[in-house]
Amino acid sequence: MRASVGDRLLVHGRTVGQHDRSAEVIEVLGPDGTPPYRVRFDDGHETLMSPGPDTVVKHVTDD
Repeated sequence: MRASVGDRLLVHGRTVGQHDRSAEVIEVLGPDGTPPYRVRFDDGHETLMSPGPDTVVKHVTDD
């Protein structure tokens, strides 16, 4: 997985009733765009994240 600052991460809910969450990458801490990432979720919460297979990167250039 590779991401850049400004990209969005879409984290799919893992259980029934758990909603998808979206976060903006605000800092890339790994080499060459690899995790971990500092992200800001839509509710304002910030955290460090090493996304798993339930996460999709939406690049800022994607339509």
